[in-house]
Amino acid sequence: MNRTAADSGEPDAAGRKGQGAMPVTAEDRTGDRRAPIRNAVVLVASLLVLWQIAYWIVGDVALRSPWQTLRYTALTLTHTHLFWVHLANTLQAFALALLISVVLGLLIGFALGLHRLSGEAMEPMLVALYSIPKITLYPILLLAFGLGMSAKVAFGAIHGIIPVALFTLNAVRGIKPILLKTGRVLKLDSRMMIRSILFPAAVPEIFTGLRVGFSLTLIGTVLGEMFAAQHGLGYLLMNAIGLYNTDVIMSVTFLLVVFAAGVNAVLLAIDRRLHFRG
Repeated sequence: MNRTAADSGEPDAAGRKGQGAMPVTAEDRTGDRRAPIRNAVVLVASLLVLWQIAYWIVGDVALRSPWQTLRYTALTLTHTHLFWVHLANTLQAFALALLISVVLGLLIGFALGLHRLSGEAMEPMLVALYSIPKITLYPILLLAFGLGMSAKVAFGAIHGIIPVALFTLNAVRGIKPILLKTGRVLKLDSRMMIRSILFPAAVPEIFTGLRVGFSLTLIGTVLGEMFAAQHGLGYLLMNAIGLYNTDVIMSVTFLLVVFAAGVNAVLLAIDRRLHFRG
């Protein structure tokens, strides 16, 4: 006696299961979309609990509780004019460093990706440069740029350029050859090839590089302010460390973590959507 695909629950020619398959409901799809939000809430709650436990163990000598930090940040730190001056200076330096990192990283990545021989020769050099502790280069940057905005912008940029370049290089290198052949058949020049074929195909991997470059550029900018600057949140943080002002240390660190984590969460969501569509 012959059985149909619907009777056996096996997939038919169209790839659909029969009566044994459970349909995907709207509630299931809604649950999948809510999973990242639920995970983020659980993670934040866990970190706050760990923070509170660490405060109970260490005490006021080196820490403040989450509630004390939030209260000081909202009622004291953000009500001072000097904080906003330092914040504006940090944001300006970070924006310039990130812009330089993205532009130079994309240019280097596309240039090396389009020329396979150059890419294979330069990629190990870029990896070697990336492995160098960037703090060892800061005295050279100070001699070249002096104290001030330009030095910390340069220090932030050197943290972000190479990751963006490496991700872009590998993204261009991984593009399907049929797309490149199509561009050559259409007799596209290099600019049109990048704009019409290479960039759209490589966007998911490039965006991953931009996300990594964002985090490293922020770290570099704040480190630059901590070691040789007269303005910025990094300078404010180092000044508080010198004065053993635990409230300011905890508040500034908290704000930096919230800013970095919030922007990274948004970038990660966009990154996953781009890879899913790709």
